[in-house]
Amino acid sequence: MPSSSHHHHHCVVLLLFVVAVTLSAVAALGGVEEAACDASSPHEEDLRPDRLTVLLSGYSERRLPLLRRIAGAYAAHPLVLAVVVLWCNPSTPDDRLLLPRLPPGVSLHRTASASLNSRFLPHPSIRTAAVAVADDDVLPDAAAISFAFAAWQQRAGRPGTLVGFFPRSHHLDLARGRWAYAAPQPGRYSMVLTKFLVLAVDLLRKYSCSPELAAARAVVDRERNCEDILMNFVAAEASGEGPVLVEAGSIRDWGDPRNDANAGAGVEAMRAVGLSSRGGVGHWEKRGECITEFHRLLGRMPLRYSYGKVVEAAVAEQGLCSKGGRLVRCDQE
Repeated sequence: MPSSSHHHHHCVVLLLFVVAVTLSAVAALGGVEEAACDASSPHEEDLRPDRLTVLLSGYSERRLPLLRRIAGAYAAHPLVLAVVVLWCNPSTPDDRLLLPRLPPGVSLHRTASASLNSRFLPHPSIRTAAVAVADDDVLPDAAAISFAFAAWQQRAGRPGTLVGFFPRSHHLDLARGRWAYAAPQPGRYSMVLTKFLVLAVDLLRKYSCSPELAAARAVVDRERNCEDILMNFVAAEASGEGPVLVEAGSIRDWGDPRNDANAGAGVEAMRAVGLSSRGGVGHWEKRGECITEFHRLLGRMPLRYSYGKVVEAAVAEQGLCSKGGRLVRCDQE
């Protein structure tokens, strides 16, 4: 699917831990999917409210150098307690994942399948109330990560809140009698993408373990698409509200097709190597079909529209002055 409209999926959930990765850390998990739901969920009072766990998603071996770089950047952020990685390409040999080593603080786990649902597994090692789910070709800067987490913390009392940077919308196609997936309308949106979003850890359990969602999760597996849409359904059902769009700092998106092919950082390697299905108009069409199918399976339409966004206050002067014949910010030397 085109990353301009969705994230590149790669089913790696990277939970950056405070220990260096070892051979045992990359051992095949086998039944990790079942174990994650069978494990007793930690008590809320045992979860740290002041730190964030990052779940990185990935699949392509060609992206591993970028994955290591992004994982290291998250691990170095002072608010990140752990980055949990689930690698969802069963055919990757262990030595490909071990060498060169992942950055300190990164732990990597393998899943038994390439299911996109794996990116939302409630991994038993998560010890924070909030989790950031992210793609392996997107990296917000430190200010953006901090601001998104702060926006989530302000709403931590409301179950089901999703906070993200990349909005999408839906609307009813009356002529065809079905739902359509769309770019955000001016000032209005109903979903945020998993390029980067912050959510409560209990939403991972609801998504992965609820028997009511089994048929919907099967749609995700069949289409190799739409797991982010289903998570927005789950969150809206829990909150009764739409997601929260934030704008702060800057976000490097290697998967965006507007990248110059000469931009370096392996941009060409980013194209057409993701796990999920992609492709032009068919991508938007397929995602509209997912919304319609989820509605049919659940018997209700929980998605709600949100309006406006939470914007970081400017820290620099906004006034422009003429200096040396150029208009620049007045506080610029």
